[in-house]
Amino acid sequence: MSSRKKGKIATSGGNALESNPFASLGSIDTASETSRYSTPVKPAKSHTTTKAFIGKRSSAVMGRVEIRREKAGRGGKTVTTLQAFATHLPQSQLERLCYDLKKHCACGGTRKERTIELQGDVRERAFAFLLQRGFAPVRSGG
Repeated sequence: MSSRKKGKIATSGGNALESNPFASLGSIDTASETSRYSTPVKPAKSHTTTKAFIGKRSSAVMGRVEIRREKAGRGGKTVTTLQAFATHLPQSQLERLCYDLKKHCACGGTRKERTIELQGDVRERAFAFLLQRGFAPVRSGG
């Protein structure tokens, strides 16, 4: 057993619970506090502004992408592959595109070299997403 003395803590609400630590905050005038700043603070650039910029590029800049559904050599599992990305796109941008596609299509997937593989038949969702991003998607295969 423990050698510490087990004392009980009173929960009846006595004098300790009567003082409100936030009571003094009600007397502060918030209008005078905000007026001391001469210029409004601008929010930092978020990822959504980057998405909007990428989406406004023309399809000629982002390039053509082939969307294909495959089953061969995968144990009967259906996989949607996106390939033939333009060579001027860096690997980091393809990695980010893969991440965003997986979120948009609600599926798993991976990037192998310059090919993105998405689990399941998500060709229509991927097609619409790539159009929004400024690519020129093309359905190929069966």
